[in-house]
Amino acid sequence: MPDRRTHVTASAAQSELAAALAALRTGLDLPDGFPEPVEREAGAAAAGLVLPDADLTAVEFLTIDPEGSTDLDQAMHIERAGDGFRVRYAIADVPALVRPDGAVDAEARRRGQTVYAVDGRIPLHPAAIGEHAGSLLAGVVRGAYVWDLVLDAQGRETSVSVARARIRSRRQWTYQEAQSAIDDGSAPGTLLLLATVGLARIELERERGGASLDAPDEEVVLREGGYTLERRAPLPVEGWNAQLSLLTGMAAARLMLDARVGILRTMPPPTDEAVAAFRAQSTALGLPWPEDVPYGEYLRCLDHSDPRALAVMQAATGLFRGAGYVVMRGEAPADPLQSAVAAPYAHTTAPLRRLVDRWVLVICEALSAGAEVPGWALESLGELPSIMGASSRLASRLNAASVDRVEAALLVDRVGDEFDATVLSVRGDRMTVQLAEPSVVASCPRTDWELPGAVVHLTLTAADIASGRLTFTTARDRTAE
Repeated sequence: MPDRRTHVTASAAQSELAAALAALRTGLDLPDGFPEPVEREAGAAAAGLVLPDADLTAVEFLTIDPEGSTDLDQAMHIERAGDGFRVRYAIADVPALVRPDGAVDAEARRRGQTVYAVDGRIPLHPAAIGEHAGSLLAGVVRGAYVWDLVLDAQGRETSVSVARARIRSRRQWTYQEAQSAIDDGSAPGTLLLLATVGLARIELERERGGASLDAPDEEVVLREGGYTLERRAPLPVEGWNAQLSLLTGMAAARLMLDARVGILRTMPPPTDEAVAAFRAQSTALGLPWPEDVPYGEYLRCLDHSDPRALAVMQAATGLFRGAGYVVMRGEAPADPLQSAVAAPYAHTTAPLRRLVDRWVLVICEALSAGAEVPGWALESLGELPSIMGASSRLASRLNAASVDRVEAALLVDRVGDEFDATVLSVRGDRMTVQLAEPSVVASCPRTDWELPGAVVHLTLTAADIASGRLTFTTARDRTAE
């Protein structure tokens, strides 16, 4: 799918949009910077950091991240091991920089995760940790939790351990650079093997019955002096890279399940009602879900260039609900699965940006070494589900409201214009539609004839940047908001 971009360039719209985004931050009570005691403690931790004794700096790790990233959580190295593979996945050593019950820890628990806003992110940690001493930047020695995973020829894990060590990443690759180098054969061995291992793990995901929406990314970025709405299909290397994170999270879950201590990321399977509704919607859209095909395989095979697939993926969100965290302290949960992964799973690969990963790292390191789990981690496990749930809800609210305001700014000069739109879903007397150009999603009242997948004709009658509200009139002259 080609990039689809629309720019907000008019100075008046830009000014109004900037004010609306600032007001949104204020209304959601998002923090602006860190309190001075937190900054001071973070700076002292970075200055006094003692690196692990174990030395893996001779291993040629590399990172792959979006362009411009400075908070680098993961570095990888992959090599052949007999007819299989050895994957070493290094994760930022945040526990060495955050003192339990200190000022940085307390502030991180208040935030829960890095929140990404259109006009800048609200980080989990001060820059001294998140962008400097903790970040696995290229060319500098850093501490890391190194997961050592041995896989067979089919990509199945045969052994796992995790321990702290010092590493030195050789290069920070962007996804585009990595994909180009893999495609033309100029990539280093780790990247070339990432494609092999990633594809093998995707095949194992199919066998497990795992599922992913793999929907085109839609994000708002500031580019060339204006906000741009970009929507693109993920590159293959992004999926292969994600498979390493899934592999590590599954290994972490198994370590904790065996010991019956830790915290899992879980999601129940879709209900019979959700499955039936989705099957009916896919049929109505002209892309019926075959009875003998698992829903994960069906979603993987969708052609993202087909506008009907947008509606199918929108409908499929009903299958991916109820994700949460389950704490274990002496007893395993009755259902430990993350149903989309189709296996037990834990968050462990993004400690610079997500609070819970710090706990999983220290617990898994202790379990791998046969040592006692640190008391602070055990004592505070029970706090994590509510912290992570609240921060995820806040992040979702911010993202949705931000996109609404940017979309209104994109369309403010097009009031009175007509648009073709595809109906994504219908609920009661309302429908959700996707404009053909720009790729804006809006909610409208429906008439009696629209069904998912239908193309409708709308006229934009109002666009309010401050609230992000778009108002349309349908072909039957019913006002939509």
